[in-house]
Amino acid sequence: MTLPARIAFQGELGAFSEEAIRNLDAHATAVPCREFIDVAQAVESGDADAGMLPIENTLAGSVVGSYDALTSCESLHVTAETVVEIHHCVLAPRGASLDALATVESHPVALAQCTRWLRARPSITARAAYDTAGAARDIAERRDPRAAAIAGRGAAARYDLDILAANIEDRSDNQTRFLMIARAPRALDRGVAARTALLITTPNVPGALLRVLEPLAANGINMSKLESRPAEEPWHYRFFLELDHPAADPSLDAALDQLRGATESLRVLGTYSRWLAGRASVGATD
Repeated sequence: MTLPARIAFQGELGAFSEEAIRNLDAHATAVPCREFIDVAQAVESGDADAGMLPIENTLAGSVVGSYDALTSCESLHVTAETVVEIHHCVLAPRGASLDALATVESHPVALAQCTRWLRARPSITARAAYDTAGAARDIAERRDPRAAAIAGRGAAARYDLDILAANIEDRSDNQTRFLMIARAPRALDRGVAARTALLITTPNVPGALLRVLEPLAANGINMSKLESRPAEEPWHYRFFLELDHPAADPSLDAALDQLRGATESLRVLGTYSRWLAGRASVGATD
């Protein structure tokens, strides 16, 4: 009998990351972790079979802790992506009222997605927590009618909290993209819509980034994401790139060969099926 996969995620049960896990593996055992780096290290050590990392949100932008976790654990591969619609709610103990609230708690990324609602209520103080569902669990344990959490409906159900306000995110199309990581890469069927993630460093000279972009354009490879993160040396940077292409496209191989000559270092983080119009493209095989 095959046991369900153990998939690590940052936060507590009821977090949006758990929903991302269910998108890709409905039978997986979700393993809560405190920080993003703990997710990556759990996979690297074998304590988890895979990990789920939020990489960017349509309102708050990039989740830099996930990029840094990917950078730190060099043996890991990105194997899949998924997108979760994010709808935030104000959750409080049974019997609490919105007018009586003094504080709301949530992950900083979640708070950044609800700025309009918070600005319209200056009497409510926003406090950062390490996780949306973790904030909901803490609110449930404290039973303070003046304190609430911002989290999803799943957290409300799990921790038996009232929803005092729903859908308070700044835009109704709020979404977060997640990447799944594992110790081994995943093969894709030729031609499926794929995405390859790279981590590169370049010389600190004029035109260095241009020399990275030129091989992509020359080979017809679309760069869908470019993110910079600090390297070990002050004022030097790594670049995280995501490239869209059909799986097993020889044009990608040609572009990568040329990139190796234009960079100081190049690490292929993984190639995975793209999440297209609310569904994962098919054709992935273990």
